[in-house]
Amino acid sequence: MELILAICIGVTLSAACGFRIFIPPLIMSLAANYGDFPIPRDFAWVGTEMGLVVLAIATIIEVGAYYIPVVDNLLDTIEIPTAIAIGTTIMGATLGMSEIDPVLQWSLAAVVGGSAAGTMEGVTVVTRAASTGFTGGLGNPLVSTTEALSAAVLSVLALTAPIFAVVLAIALLFWAAHKILRFFSKRRKS
Repeated sequence: MELILAICIGVTLSAACGFRIFIPPLIMSLAANYGDFPIPRDFAWVGTEMGLVVLAIATIIEVGAYYIPVVDNLLDTIEIPTAIAIGTTIMGATLGMSEIDPVLQWSLAAVVGGSAAGTMEGVTVVTRAASTGFTGGLGNPLVSTTEALSAAVLSVLALTAPIFAVVLAIALLFWAAHKILRFFSKRRKS
């Protein structure tokens, strides 16, 4: 049961990284510092006050930068590989809370966590590109707010209701994959 909960939490937090990369680790840090969320020994820094401060500053900078025109679109190109890396790391960290073989831990982390984060980040990139195209960037602050709130809600749900959260995350991932495939098939036809 411990492994199933770790997978649920990891998938959900990784998917949340596709919306904003620093919000899920910040919420993990808050839960470790002020709750009873266990952090694996390899990621103990996340549960420290200094880790909390660093993640809070990184989150403020990331969220704020998405409200600056042009910078938001530039960040999307940087955040695709970064979201995959952070999603993989978070999935690996949550799996580290259970007794699992390290090879299986990091294989699952790369395949499942990285894919979840990359898929969600892909749909945010497509959404922002569409918003920029249709509104000249005026709609991008709404997109940014929605993404930040989505990351926060998914992250909190991952830690408080992991089974519900993973069902929601999987539904979002299927929706995101469908949107991405539809976007690229339309581009191919035109």
